[in-house]
Amino acid sequence: MKILKKAITLNVGLVLMGSAVFAQDLNDAKKAIDAEQYQKASSMLKSLVTSKPSEGENYYNLGLVYLKTGYIDSARAVFTKGLAADPKNNLNYIGLGEADMLTNNPTSAKTNFDKAVSLDPKEYETYLNIGRAYLAQNKPSDEVSKPDFTLALANIQKADEMDSKDKDAQIFLALGDAYALQKNNSEALGPYFRVNDIDPNNRRAKTQIGRMYKESKAFPEAEKELLDVTTADPNYGPAYRELGELYLIWSGFGADKEKAAKATESYKKYMSLTDKSLESQLRYMQFLYYVKDFKELEQVASSIQVPADHPKSTIVSRLKGWSAYENGNYPQALTSLTNFFAKEKDTTKILANDYLYLGQSQIKAGKDTTAAIANLVKAAKIDTNNAEFLSALALEMYKSKKYTDAINTYKLAIQYNPNGKNVYTSYYYLGQAAFRKTYYDKRDKKPFDLPLLTEADQNLEKLNKVVPDYAMGYFLRARINDYIDQAQNGTATKGLMIPFYEKYITLIKPEDEASSKDNLVESYRLLGAWYADKDKAKAIDFLTKAVALDPNDSYAPAKLKELQSAKGK
Repeated sequence: MKILKKAITLNVGLVLMGSAVFAQDLNDAKKAIDAEQYQKASSMLKSLVTSKPSEGENYYNLGLVYLKTGYIDSARAVFTKGLAADPKNNLNYIGLGEADMLTNNPTSAKTNFDKAVSLDPKEYETYLNIGRAYLAQNKPSDEVSKPDFTLALANIQKADEMDSKDKDAQIFLALGDAYALQKNNSEALGPYFRVNDIDPNNRRAKTQIGRMYKESKAFPEAEKELLDVTTADPNYGPAYRELGELYLIWSGFGADKEKAAKATESYKKYMSLTDKSLESQLRYMQFLYYVKDFKELEQVASSIQVPADHPKSTIVSRLKGWSAYENGNYPQALTSLTNFFAKEKDTTKILANDYLYLGQSQIKAGKDTTAAIANLVKAAKIDTNNAEFLSALALEMYKSKKYTDAINTYKLAIQYNPNGKNVYTSYYYLGQAAFRKTYYDKRDKKPFDLPLLTEADQNLEKLNKVVPDYAMGYFLRARINDYIDQAQNGTATKGLMIPFYEKYITLIKPEDEASSKDNLVESYRLLGAWYADKDKAKAIDFLTKAVALDPNDSYAPAKLKELQSAKGK
């Protein structure tokens, strides 16, 4: 995704104008930046630039606010204005270099950094700020530039050497950040602890320590560190963000309801204390999805203000569609997801859930089933577990007596997840659908579909092997084989059904006979009929059992009487 280089359309002079609502103190502005209160910091710094137009550090910090909020072109304008106002101050060259890093122009960045060094080569702050600039990175969704950790560490370590008294906590904070950004948490912890030794009131270092513990899954330790921060400073927003992330993971992404509630509560608190950026709102929506608060999610997704051409508008449409479906608002889900697919041109960014929710919305909204199945298949191709939704759709088709559709959909479910935990249920119902279809084909004097029956029998054979004591698997296989026998041999059948009916009756326990009565009667009757002219004793035994279960059966009593009379002669 291209970096969003937002620009304020006013001229530089107007950019720098702002109301003096906040105290004119640079340290307060820096604290606001650290607390991610960028609007507050911006107002402070605009006032400082207006009241003290010759101090380059004010321009530099205002430019950093623009960089952190994505207004890179505006940041450049501010840094340039700062150089003109205070040409001997090297900070604005460093700011321009950081802007270059964010736009993936390291050559220009080095040129600006070299200019900064030439102005003040003996101050460790020069190298510290250059090192931090090399750590500059876009937000995770804007993967254009990446930090140059080698040059970042080289400059920060040089600053550390020059600060022989180790009195500046910002050096160790930058060192910790350099390691943390590389996911080297064990190396990051040491510098962060040093920050606390030098400046016990530093909120960010302690927040980062909590984050390191969280990423190491030391959840109680992480919670303690972060709660210490919020107790000391209830208005420090980043600590609440990390608490939210901690509780979300600790809850098993919503499985533990108590911690899940703490996750959303903490993240909501974070947004209330900061600028409620689009990125934070999008992350909050993800929290709501994980904890299954779909009502709140749909409300947030519907109220969020994102321009239609904004690259993140696709994510809003996605989550609006997902939540609408979960809330039973199927027409809205279909509208939002259709909008999402129209916007998202990069198919690599389309998730399995996007296809899954679209397909399900199409079904629930009564739209084209063929298109819905195609989307469910796409979902299953990305994540085979989604084949379960094809199975669920096939079952609905089966219940609606749409046997051909059910068969085809079960085949897709099996194809895309042949090793799924519920695949054997699909085998069974595919067999049932094949049996039902053949039953009606026979009634309507249509030819049997032998390949279908053979495939159904093969699937049921797999079911028999995996669940050898599942009686209905053999009963259904007996019925299927009866039709296969008729298809292959006409009226001169070879008894393909017999071993399966025999197996079925051996698996029915006495306590289950009442609930299995109809199937047992069918089995005994057909076994009796088959053995009538082959083994009369067997035939009489089976027919006697059929009559015992159902004295009014249309076949067994008469056939039993006939065999017993013949035996007595």
